[in-house]
Amino acid sequence: MDGDPRPQGIHLSWQALGQVMPMFLLLDAAGRVIGAGPTLRKLVRQPLIGADFERIFRLRRPREVENIRDLIFAQRLGISLLAAPFTAFKGIAVPFLIEDGVLVNLSFGYAVREAVRDHGLSDTDFAATDLAIELLYLAEAKTAVMSEVTKMAARLQGAKAKAEEEAMTDALTGLGNRRAMELALDGMLADQRDFALIHLDLDYFKQVNDTLGHAAGDHVLTQVARVLRENVRGGDQVSRVGGDEFVILLPGVGQGAPVERIGRQILTSMQKPILFGGQECKVAVSMGAVLGPSSLYAGHQAEGLMAAADRALYASKRRGRERLTLIGPNGTETEILAGQTRCDAGNGVASRSLGA
Repeated sequence: MDGDPRPQGIHLSWQALGQVMPMFLLLDAAGRVIGAGPTLRKLVRQPLIGADFERIFRLRRPREVENIRDLIFAQRLGISLLAAPFTAFKGIAVPFLIEDGVLVNLSFGYAVREAVRDHGLSDTDFAATDLAIELLYLAEAKTAVMSEVTKMAARLQGAKAKAEEEAMTDALTGLGNRRAMELALDGMLADQRDFALIHLDLDYFKQVNDTLGHAAGDHVLTQVARVLRENVRGGDQVSRVGGDEFVILLPGVGQGAPVERIGRQILTSMQKPILFGGQECKVAVSMGAVLGPSSLYAGHQAEGLMAAADRALYASKRRGRERLTLIGPNGTETEILAGQTRCDAGNGVASRSLGA
């Protein structure tokens, strides 16, 4: 009407308004809900039309209003659901000409990811022009990329750890290699704590390779490695440092008694025949031991200890093999174990007994 003093409005159907603002809320002067967007109805999960605003929502900003029309004077509204999951909204209110009401347009703000998760929302629940869904896609893409980067880093770290482990592992026996032994020895010397070092060498190993072949020799080495592992403590380190040479590091050992006990166990276990293809591989083991750290080798560190253990090992070989010689702190060589090998001429099978 030409004489109507009210400004002319724009007429939209509820469906059209819901497409533009899927989370609109229309309140009458008494604060009752007379209209709501489709996404907001989905979130509330109970009948909205005709319900009082204060029975569904909590007004967080501004704290108090005397009249529902006071909402239009707030620059920003803070609203949340009264029921779990207590979703929070940001909003803005404008006057609504019909029934002297208020039109409130709501959004999730920074809480959009939580809202999508809590209510199972999809892109159809947002306006086509809403950037929130694009931001969600970017966030999801970033999360996926970061997840893959994390997995790749874990794989690389695992590959690095595996490569480092392989670099310090003897491929044939699974024992530590010379590099692993040297690192462990350096660490024990740096700690300045008691330890013992036993250098072992197989006797008659060359004859096994020459008569039965290298496959038999490899079999002997793996069996000897098993014997050594079975006769040391959990924290001891066994390494293969050469063709038929092994080193055992015994942390916390400062006396000869534990060395003698482990050496006796090894010599006893080595008395059991090692068979390959139905034939016995006749081998024995000679050992040389040294206690460290010691003032005798203080200036030589690892090289001095290894040289002393090597000297003790060859003292065992000179005395008849299959025995253990210990070099004490004063540099004296003491044979603390001796295995006696005898041969039965009737069947040519070597048998051994262990003596002190």
